This record gives sequence, C-alpha cells and structure tokens, in this order.
Amino acid sequence: MSKKFILRHNMRRREKFVLSAIILSFGLLGLQYVSLELRYFAVAALGLVSYGVCSWALSEDLQRIELLLLVPVPALFTTAVGLFYFLLPSDILSKIVLLSIFGIGVYANLLTANIYSVAKGRTIQLLHAAHAIGLFLTLITSLLITNTIFSLNLPFYVVGGLVAVSHFPLVLSALWVVQLTKKIERNIVQSSFLLVFLLVQFAIVLSFLPYSVWYTSLFLMSALYLGISVLRNYLIERLFSRALVEYTLVFIFVAGLFIANFPLK
Repeated sequence: MSKKFILRHNMRRREKFVLSAIILSFGLLGLQYVSLELRYFAVAALGLVSYGVCSWALSEDLQRIELLLLVPVPALFTTAVGLFYFLLPSDILSKIVLLSIFGIGVYANLLTANIYSVAKGRTIQLLHAAHAIGLFLTLITSLLITNTIFSLNLPFYVVGGLVAVSHFPLVLSALWVVQLTKKIERNIVQSSFLLVFLLVQFAIVLSFLPYSVWYTSLFLMSALYLGISVLRNYLIERLFSRALVEYTLVFIFVAGLFIANFPLK
C-alpha cells in the first residue's frame, strides 16, 4: 500500500469527521427553534442522530464491540451539550461560542475513537494522547450531564437513576480503552459497576445538601476522575503504593474544599 494512498485514505476519514461535526452543530443550532414542551424529545433525537452519524464516520474500522463502547461516548457528549444548551443565556455570542466548542469537541471525540479503533492489537504513539483527551472529554460530558440533572430539582431517586444510566457507558468505555480487549472482560464490568455505584451514592447525598449546581457537578466530576484514574492503574497492574497515596491525598484535598465551602446559611 503506497504512502500516497494512505494519506488519501486518512484525508477522507478526517473529512468525514469534519462533516459529522458540521452536521451535528447544525442539529444543535436547530434546538433553539424547538418549543419548550418538546425540547427533551428533540435532544434525545439529536443524540440518536449523533450515534448514527458517528457510526458512519467511524465505519471503516468499526467493529461490533466498538458500537457498544466507542460510539456512545460522542453521542452522550452531543446529548450533554444539547441539554446544557437550554441553560445558556439567550444572547447570540454565548450560542456561537458553544457551537464552536461543540464542533471541536465532536471532532476530538471522533479522532480519539479512531485512534482506539486503529490501536487494537498494537501500540501506537498517539494512544497515550488519546487516553488523556478521551478522559478529558468524558469528564466534560459528565459535568454537563450532572449540571442538567441537578438543575431540574428532581427527587433523589430520580437523580441517582439518571446518574447511573448516563455514567455507566462513560465509565465502561473509559476503562475498556486501557486494554482494548476483543471482548468486555468481567473485571472491567465489575469495576464499572463499582464506580458508578459510588457516583450514585455521592449524587444522592448531594441532592440533599444546599450546594450550588455547579459545585455539586464539579465534585462528582472530581470523583469520576479519581475513580477512573485509580481503576485504570488497577486494571493494568500499576496501582503502586505511591500512586495510591497520591490519589488518596487528592481525594482528601477535594473533600476538604467541599467541606470548607459548605453553605452555612
């Protein structure tokens, strides 16, 4: 296979990523013309469209397991931004900034998923960068989703259920990409359930406390980051005592900030 053909092949793939980002950005823009009664149905429809568009963009190397573990991440990202879109001020500048960031985010999600897909069975230099970018996008998705959930002032059991449903695919994908196995290993599923269970407990407790929505969302995002980081090191057998101490200290620091900022009034 010639070098010229490979470059042309990659260019076509990146063109699909750019086209997908543009299509979904127009879809996000269209949400502002939907009535308030239908906005959640519209966001759900955009999420489904995002899943189909991203599956098409990644179709050249996409396997069945990746339809379950890679494609849902950009679809959840689209859904999260769509939900957050309604919480923004109505001025056009805020909309333009969000649309620009969203388009970049979709492209980054697709590029990261493509690196994971190509890296199956071999190690490539971009894999470590993909892990970092993928984790960052996962955290942003979590932040926007939890922000929306807590903004709705729902009962604690609904909050817990929504956190579980929205975060399990994110956690499962974030842990699977560390080893990129041909099937979903039992320890990955068990670790995912454990972390999601802890996140749900945090979310339920936080629903009773008088913290602001952003502060609550940031705390859950921090817990997600620590949980994924610890479990990733555990799965690749690199959870040494020094790393565990560092993560413990970070958790104590975050918990200390959380307690110190408890609203007394």
